[in-house]
Amino acid sequence: MPDISVVVPVRNEAGNIAPLVDEIASALAGRDFEIVYVNDGSSDDTGAELLQLMATRPYLRQIRHARSCGQSSAVTTGVIAARSPIVATIDGDGQNNPAFIPKLIEALQADATVGLVAGQRVGRKASAFKKFQSRVANGVRGAILRDGTRDTGCGLKAFRRDVFLRLPYFDGLHRFLPALVRRDGFGIAYVDVVDRPRGQGVSNYGFWDRLWVGILDLLGVWWLIRRRRNIPQASEVTDAH
Repeated sequence: MPDISVVVPVRNEAGNIAPLVDEIASALAGRDFEIVYVNDGSSDDTGAELLQLMATRPYLRQIRHARSCGQSSAVTTGVIAARSPIVATIDGDGQNNPAFIPKLIEALQADATVGLVAGQRVGRKASAFKKFQSRVANGVRGAILRDGTRDTGCGLKAFRRDVFLRLPYFDGLHRFLPALVRRDGFGIAYVDVVDRPRGQGVSNYGFWDRLWVGILDLLGVWWLIRRRRNIPQASEVTDAH
C-alpha cells in the first residue's frame, strides 16, 4: 500500500500529461506513492499518452470514464480507486505546482483533528474576468457557508480518504469540500500555493456553465449544514436483567 495517492482528474489534456507526471514524481521522490489519473471521457490523445507513460512508470495508473462526467465525479472515482489512506488532488492542466504537495501532506499529518488541507492560490495566472468571478463566487460562498476559505477553486488539496468518502456526493462536490469537511467535525488547514499559467490547451470550464448550477449547489450545501445532526449514541440490549 502506498503512503500517498495523488489523484489527477483530466479531460482532453494531451500535451500536459508527461510534464506533470514527472513533476509529481520529483516532488514525492523518496516516498512510496502512486499517481491515479482519472481520464474523464477525453476525446484527444490523453489516454494514449497515459498508456505510453505507464509502461515505464509503475506508480502511474489510469482510470477511465467512458463519457465525461465532470470534475467531481472524476475526483470521487480517483479517491475510491486510491490505495492510500492519504490522498492529494491536483488539476491536470499544469497550473498547480506539484512542489506544494509535500507541504499539504505534512500539514495534514501534523494534526489528527485536521481532515482537509486546502491550497490557497496567490499570484493567480488567469484573466481579469476569471479573477473577478472567483472573487465574487468565493465572497458569496463564504458569506453563506462561513467556511473560512478564501479560495475553494484551487485543485491542490490533501485529505484523509475515509473523511472524503463519508461526505454526501453530488456534482460540484469538489468546490465545497472545506464546508462539508468542517460540517463533519474535522478541522481545516491552509497552505498558500503559487499559481502558474496553463501548460497547453484551453480550460474546460466557463462562467455560464457553472453560474446557475453553482447557486443551486450553494443552497443545497447550506441546507446540508443546517440539517446536520450527530448520530445518537446507542447500545444493543442483549440481557433482560
